[in-house]
Amino acid sequence: MKLEAFYRDAVRIGIANDLRNKEEIDRLLREEKERFEKMKPEEKEDYDADRLFNPFADTRILFGDPGTGVKRVLVGIDMETPEILLAYLLNKDKGRKIDLVVAHHPEGRALARLHEVMRLQADILAACGVTIAAAEHLLDKRIGEVERRLLPVNHDRAVSAARALGLPFICVHTPADNCVTRYLQKRIDKEKPLRLKDLLKLLLEIPEYKASARRQVAPRIVNGAESNRCGRIQVDMTGGTEGAKELLDKCAAAGTSTLVGMHFSEEFLEQAKKVAINMVIAGHIASDSLGLDLLLDEIERKERLEVFGVSGFERIRRGAKKN
Repeated sequence: MKLEAFYRDAVRIGIANDLRNKEEIDRLLREEKERFEKMKPEEKEDYDADRLFNPFADTRILFGDPGTGVKRVLVGIDMETPEILLAYLLNKDKGRKIDLVVAHHPEGRALARLHEVMRLQADILAACGVTIAAAEHLLDKRIGEVERRLLPVNHDRAVSAARALGLPFICVHTPADNCVTRYLQKRIDKEKPLRLKDLLKLLLEIPEYKASARRQVAPRIVNGAESNRCGRIQVDMTGGTEGAKELLDKCAAAGTSTLVGMHFSEEFLEQAKKVAINMVIAGHIASDSLGLDLLLDEIERKERLEVFGVSGFERIRRGAKKN
């Protein structure tokens, strides 16, 4: 498999699992193409051409020739300079040729534009019953906050390490998060857990959450009691980072009783308590691992890869095709 094919497959899988329908994705890409065509030549010099086919600003090839052959990959949640050095040492001392370093959390130019994918959250909220106008209005402020928070970050730190060591490097964020969100929402909708304790049991039947529980980081209820009825459950695990806390009022008014997320800030949790929404933290690293596993399963339907998991990730396959 070539690096370009790995990247394109990740984008394709992300689109297939996106909460927005294909027509909406096509519209966004079409508008981006129209915007590009109207640019002046000097504006096109710094334009990121991947925007013309990839709607996920936080997913990019960060370094490496797209034509590079990929067979063995080092995959982790946070792949920074220490993990890139590990890949280099594996190549040098252990005789395991790592062809590609795969990060979940974005780095480089993908981290610099993380805030852009937050607009996906409007569609999650619309699924909860919140009007799209209210969702987009309240998200605008939060997106601005995240953009400003990212401005002073040393975005290129890990990428420059990969470049110096000659190691191809890619990050796949929202496509994997889309996979875990859709998978959990579908499973919850099918099994219809009655009480919060039943919801926890459902999560613990999933291998990634069970493995996390053995490491003493089990899914947990952070607002509500085990005996509370779940009511309408919404999975909120994609869209870059945490949204605006004010939107919880809208979710509650629209009928959402329980939110399942990777993580919630204290500020977000306090707002949930005020509006009486049950909150369940499935687990950050476990959820990220599940999303990566689901995405890699789909990629491996074409060609089996040798995957070395590090930085919180352990590969668990679900019937991927063996070649």
